[in-house]
Amino acid sequence: MAQNIRERVLVTGISGFIGLHCAKELLNQGFEVRGSVRDMKKADEVLITLAAASVDTRHLTFVQLDLTSDEGWNDAAEGCDYIMHIASPFTIANPKTEAEMITPAVEGSLRALRAGENAGVKRVVLTSSIVAMMGSMKTGTFGPSDWTDSSSSAISTYTKSKTLAERAAWEFVENLPDSNTMEFVTVNPGGVFGPPLGTNITGQTMAIVDQMLNGKLPLVPNIAFPMVDVRDLAVLHVQAMITPKANGKRILAAGSAPSSFAEMAQILKDEGYKGPSTRIAPDFFLRFMSLFDREAKGMLGMLGMNLSADNAATRSLFGWTPRSVKQSIQDTAKAVSLIQNQ
Repeated sequence: MAQNIRERVLVTGISGFIGLHCAKELLNQGFEVRGSVRDMKKADEVLITLAAASVDTRHLTFVQLDLTSDEGWNDAAEGCDYIMHIASPFTIANPKTEAEMITPAVEGSLRALRAGENAGVKRVVLTSSIVAMMGSMKTGTFGPSDWTDSSSSAISTYTKSKTLAERAAWEFVENLPDSNTMEFVTVNPGGVFGPPLGTNITGQTMAIVDQMLNGKLPLVPNIAFPMVDVRDLAVLHVQAMITPKANGKRILAAGSAPSSFAEMAQILKDEGYKGPSTRIAPDFFLRFMSLFDREAKGMLGMLGMNLSADNAATRSLFGWTPRSVKQSIQDTAKAVSLIQNQ
């Protein structure tokens, strides 16, 4: 819990799927939250969404920030004890140019760190991803000490952007003057599922469940990787922020076992949903599709992937026990179905 004098946290990307859950967790634990949005019109939406989730928003304020602009960052961080930098572009589809995704990911992370340095914050928590660890591996187990080779031609633009952003952040922190005491932690989530706060299901993971439930994914890719529930992820973000021993760590936020799209579809079918299909798309079909479909192209590097995660350090450090994938997918589908039927 925060102390009687409320500590203030700058949360970038507060209107997103993960950002909203982190804001909820912080506010419920007694922190003051300053959330960043690209457009101040989003502020009202965030307030309404959190209030509907029975969150006390009296200690929530907003600032406008852009990952590709220096404007406002120092003012946003001023008076904050912590920064939780969650904002970053996320889409499975490869963009038309790499810079569209890589530039805001890398520059946004560095802007958050520079603002934190200038404001004298205690610690910055950066939301990275397991894709910055697992690289182009197809089988086996990866962990916090592993790094993706960003020069590999086998990885997607998203994977490259998360790897380069995290690398740049660690390099920045390593080069801080000895007199600077700002601490740094990364949280590296797996595939993030779980019920959204609010009614926005346009994000990548929510869109996948939405398409499954509506029968719009007649074939699923042959991919399996570790996943995490967004509610567990939000708790980990706060623990990574306040736990002394977390400083300097890469926190692997995912279950240990791989979960496939076919398994997800089967969970939904077992729950009585009629739309999901467990038919696996042949790899050659996705390779053909990738010639003219940027989303299919973004999946090529993951075809045939069946990876496990070594999350022993996360479990030990925080006493963490994640929800089961089955529970997470069931809760996600229930929430998405309710939104669809509104």
